[in-house]
Amino acid sequence: MRVALLYPEVYDMARFKEARKEFPPFGVLYLAAVIEQAGHEAVIEAVTPTRTTLDLTGFDAVGFSLASSATYRLMLTARKTSVFAPDCLVMVGGVHANFYPTESLVDFDAHVVADGESEEIILDLLHRSADFGRDFTGIPGIYWRDATGQIIQGPPRALMRNIDELPLPARHLLPRQNVVMSDRLAGTDTEMAHVMFSRGCPFPCAFCAAAQSRIQYRGAASARRELEHLINAYGIEGFAIVDDNFIVHKGKVAAICDEIADLGLRWSALSRVDTVDAPLLKKMAAAGCIEIKYGMESGNEPLLKAMRKNTRRTQISNAVRMTADAGIGAKVFVIHGFPGENDATTDETISLLEELAPHLARVALFRFVPLPGTQVYADPDRYQITGTHLQPGWDGDWSRFHIHHNTRRWWGTDEQWAEVESSYARLRAFVEATWGPQS
Repeated sequence: MRVALLYPEVYDMARFKEARKEFPPFGVLYLAAVIEQAGHEAVIEAVTPTRTTLDLTGFDAVGFSLASSATYRLMLTARKTSVFAPDCLVMVGGVHANFYPTESLVDFDAHVVADGESEEIILDLLHRSADFGRDFTGIPGIYWRDATGQIIQGPPRALMRNIDELPLPARHLLPRQNVVMSDRLAGTDTEMAHVMFSRGCPFPCAFCAAAQSRIQYRGAASARRELEHLINAYGIEGFAIVDDNFIVHKGKVAAICDEIADLGLRWSALSRVDTVDAPLLKKMAAAGCIEIKYGMESGNEPLLKAMRKNTRRTQISNAVRMTADAGIGAKVFVIHGFPGENDATTDETISLLEELAPHLARVALFRFVPLPGTQVYADPDRYQITGTHLQPGWDGDWSRFHIHHNTRRWWGTDEQWAEVESSYARLRAFVEATWGPQS
């Protein structure tokens, strides 16, 4: 079969810069890899604000990757304006579809929606479609329409036991400039690529739309195999691990470090502040790690508790100092404007950043957005959130849930929001004066 996989490409999903792309679309890259491995042909197509109408008549199946809610409308436009073969199988998957499978099935007028990991699902769908038509009875992890139009939910599908069994993502289907970048590794000009060494995050942060709560690690040998491929095929000098939270299981992280240390690559990863220690940081530094990005979020502990971050100022301080002591650059992400933010909470964030400034290489400041799929979004009354699709007055505009260039008021009275706005201006001024302009 010939399969097209569509993904959204919007430059400002990353920190906005002229023609600066986000990291590659790993969802469709892994799907394409398993499709090719099974003997089918896979093609990856980017949907952009200026490229939404595609001729897809040459494909037996088309899959839409709903990688974020912010790009939902863009992908829906592509579904409505593109041209398909009369008997084409239309599939939908991705983060947004996992959170809202029935809505995605209906909106996209699709035959089937994948709910969860899709590598095994898509092969089941292609096989069943080729041999038995559109009857997907019994396939785990899907929602589909039967011949009468009724929506049927398949049985649950267990997570893959060993993600090392997956082929390497099909980067060869993308232009080289979408794979190798020179402005994305810790503020350096290192020629680098992005990789995923784990899936999932077990921590329950209320603001985070994590795809799954169980973490799956690749083995050290698998990680090395991918990096050697990237060195040989693309000549990379470094890489960034884009996992939701790479440093959870210290033993597995240490094993990967031991396996790749002799490759001479520079790299970065994301972590919580409460999952690192000095010995692990030293091992990471010896393996080439030059930056760790931490989710600090706030310097106010009651706000951190409300976020279900459940970390403390001392843990943030210790992690940043230990990282700097190990010779690794520390970067922190700060979220301003979570329900309850005010002048006092912002002052505590500024004071912690001020204290850590000698040890912090970079700071990225974001404004709070109740992302679909998060606990905050699912319980708007508890957090006094407005503007979700669960509430009256919904206008269908998913693009408002965008983590960049966001100035929307999500909660609070006029007085509360005025305080949020003024305190954000103070925080941003401090961050830019100390670490440079924010995008």
